[in-house]
Amino acid sequence: MRGITDRITTRRVRAAALGAAVVVCAVAAVAPTAATAVPNAPTATPGPKVAPGPKVAPGPKVAPEPKVAMDGLSVGVERISVATDEGYGAASITPDGRSVVFKSLKDVPQQSGNEVYVRDRRAGQTRTEPLVEGWTPAISGDGKQVAASAPAQGMTAQRIRQHSLDLGMLPDRCGHCNEPSLSADGRYLAFGYLRLPERYRNVAVADRNGGFDTVASLSSSAAARPSISGDGRYVAYQGATYQREDGVHLWDRTTGTTTGPLEGPSKGGTLVQLSDNGSKVVYLSDGGTYVHDVSSGDAHLVPNAEGVAIDPTGRYLLYVPKGTSGPSLVLRDLQTGADETVSDQPATADADSVSAGGRDVVFQSAADNIVPGDTNGKPDVFVRRFF
Repeated sequence: MRGITDRITTRRVRAAALGAAVVVCAVAAVAPTAATAVPNAPTATPGPKVAPGPKVAPGPKVAPEPKVAMDGLSVGVERISVATDEGYGAASITPDGRSVVFKSLKDVPQQSGNEVYVRDRRAGQTRTEPLVEGWTPAISGDGKQVAASAPAQGMTAQRIRQHSLDLGMLPDRCGHCNEPSLSADGRYLAFGYLRLPERYRNVAVADRNGGFDTVASLSSSAAARPSISGDGRYVAYQGATYQREDGVHLWDRTTGTTTGPLEGPSKGGTLVQLSDNGSKVVYLSDGGTYVHDVSSGDAHLVPNAEGVAIDPTGRYLLYVPKGTSGPSLVLRDLQTGADETVSDQPATADADSVSAGGRDVVFQSAADNIVPGDTNGKPDVFVRRFF
């Protein structure tokens, strides 16, 4: 749409110039010349001088109304964690920017963990989900399901609990598992789990309609960070062997094959995120951020940036600038190279924190001057909407 705007502007400029030319010609045709002036015209007598009136003090300045998009959400920064004053973090947002899932930083003794919240920005309502978790909670693309890892009842081992906002609690997927990632409709759940007795990690995908795929069997217990595409076809994950990471890999459900390591066998890489449409994989390698194009196999280096997340279309990258004293979070349009400041206060973010088209970014910050009235003295979750 930004490219379309340039073409529309060009047409308007040309139209304005043509209109101006017509007006000039019309004035030249009717304006009297010096040869047609009336001689000896009477001179008007000047009237009495009128004293100037008293100066009127200007009224108070009125703050401009916030811009409101067609979906009813305002442009600017919104505080999401408004339920209680206990501190919040680890948040993800749906592609349409309407729903945000985030966790409480306060332990809930009776649940042996933290509470999970879902904020409906359009309705202005927050609901508590019956989940506890030790990792970032996940939300489906349609905002109807959430998943989180929780201690199994009477045990210290974690398990995945998936909750539908319409259907209630769904069956537990596994034991000794965590790191959930949900597809757009919540049908597919990617996660990591420990296989026993060796306690090495597997990466798997469970289908709510039945079926279970083992994506990878690792020879390490290290985190796999699985990230699933919206249609459930692709899963990117962090490979690992004993005491070392083994690069970033991409599994394709359609072909049943795995590609990787994407950064090459001679380099080490760390997975950031797979885009929702499955077109881009963001990873860190050799101190740099790379965006891997799935269709071409090419990787693009984003200099002086530490990648944090990518939007569902694969076009907008959220990153932390390196070696500067400027903003803490920046959103880059990978096509144009244009940057937008997300936060100029200390802030952090997680995967799945950018809505489609780079319109919204969810982040966490302990700063109390991002929005008015933030007086809880705790970290909070915010969303910045750009347009």
